[in-house]
Amino acid sequence: MDQPSSEFKSKGGLGRIAGAFRYSMQGFQTAWKNEHAFRQEVMVAVPLTVVALLLKVSAFQKLALVAVLGLVLLVELINAAIEAVVDRVSLERHPLSKAAKDLGSAAVALAITMAGATWAVVLYNRFF
Repeated sequence: MDQPSSEFKSKGGLGRIAGAFRYSMQGFQTAWKNEHAFRQEVMVAVPLTVVALLLKVSAFQKLALVAVLGLVLLVELINAAIEAVVDRVSLERHPLSKAAKDLGSAAVALAITMAGATWAVVLYNRFF
């Protein structure tokens, strides 16, 4: 028995890859346009990525420094998606809506903490 599927579900092949790329770029554009926190985090991540690549540390440490910056952006995008879905369902105040948004915010805070800790450890080991 065939499973019902969404008319929006992609079929496969190169068209799927092209569509996925297009949707991803639209997602980045939406985040940049509508998510102030995402813009702030990009403005921090870009120069810190340059700093990480210029630091005289191992390739693995450079990877860790850049990866945690990417993690912050990734979690922020997921948080923004959660908020958009909650708002799409209802703008009415509800404890579950608040919980969903608070949990997404907590995930972002945890990612930022992990990034800060990673940077602190690598910089401490390099300069002290």
